[in-house]
Amino acid sequence: MKRDLLERISSDLDRKMVFLSGPRQAGKTTLAKQIAGQSNRYPGAQVLNWDVSKDRSIIFNRSWSPSAGLVVFDELHKMKGWKPWLKGVFDGRPSHQTYMVTGSARLDAFRQAGESLAGRYFSWRLHPVSVEEWLVSEGGTPAEALHRILERGGFPEPLLADSARDAQRWRRLYLEGLVREDVLEFSRIHEVRAMRLFVDMLRSRVGSPVSLASISRDLQVSPATLAKYLEILEALYVVFTVRPFHRNIARALLKEPKVYFYDVGMVDEKLGDGGARFENACAAMLLRQVHQVQDEQGRDLQLQYIRDKEGREIDFVVSENDAPLLVAEAKLTENSISNLLASVADRFQDAKTWLVVRHLRNKEQRGSISIEPAADWLAELSAKF
Repeated sequence: MKRDLLERISSDLDRKMVFLSGPRQAGKTTLAKQIAGQSNRYPGAQVLNWDVSKDRSIIFNRSWSPSAGLVVFDELHKMKGWKPWLKGVFDGRPSHQTYMVTGSARLDAFRQAGESLAGRYFSWRLHPVSVEEWLVSEGGTPAEALHRILERGGFPEPLLADSARDAQRWRRLYLEGLVREDVLEFSRIHEVRAMRLFVDMLRSRVGSPVSLASISRDLQVSPATLAKYLEILEALYVVFTVRPFHRNIARALLKEPKVYFYDVGMVDEKLGDGGARFENACAAMLLRQVHQVQDEQGRDLQLQYIRDKEGREIDFVVSENDAPLLVAEAKLTENSISNLLASVADRFQDAKTWLVVRHLRNKEQRGSISIEPAADWLAELSAKF
């Protein structure tokens, strides 16, 4: 399927090198090959994967074709000293040649640090497929797209699989491989079992504030260790955290975060009604849009949630410069507006406020609050920023 970052990245490659990061198997390599396949734009393009011995030799010896319009370095972060090596390659490149580097969280961490390559690259983060992206690529209705993503998750392979069972088989192997291979690069081997148990516990806590102190008692590890595990899982694009909105940022950081999965299919709904998976899907697609705006426009958007002193919550707020731009409450069926949502809409009148409902017959407008079917709302998410 065609990903919506293709043209954006191609445009940036005309000016600078591009880093593409994101979850394992989110489609980074496939997207890079699609970009390199534009022969009229990048004649003689080469895709070199550090994990392939022949390609590794070409990378190490810098023996790719000097006439290539584009060279893609896949999994380059596994090469020792890749940062200064890449700086030298870029600074000594032919004028017609550009580069693209793809990888997982290590590229994202490097992107934030900005070491040595500052001013030489643009960065993008590739997320799982959203309702909006599925409709553009595959067609159908918003409701059909949302149903498929909730059933199979948004990663391309399970999403395009022939059956939901095939998608589930993929997910099991994906998680095992992720914990076994990637986590070991961040932690010690004896921690892998504890990390896997931690992931399993997070799967059943989606949508609720997560207390590491409480989980630490169950796992018999310290809260500090769990905080490190959570950082690793975030770095590997397994989970992301959403913290409470507050004008005082320090106070927000002290409150418990909510934890969501990049892969909606990870959410444990064995005893639930689908609400947690639906909320996770909304969170993942909102974060995807926040990251796209950050990467494309450089704006400092944040995805947060609102919680008052009485413990009442609003699922999502997207803020910029500590001011809400978008406020949204996600519900499966109920379309009644909570007192907290009404008061927040009244207090922050410049923010757009929605109640998005999975199963809703008719749209409504109650004062400044729009009530919309969730699938339709997600299908037009990029227009709401």
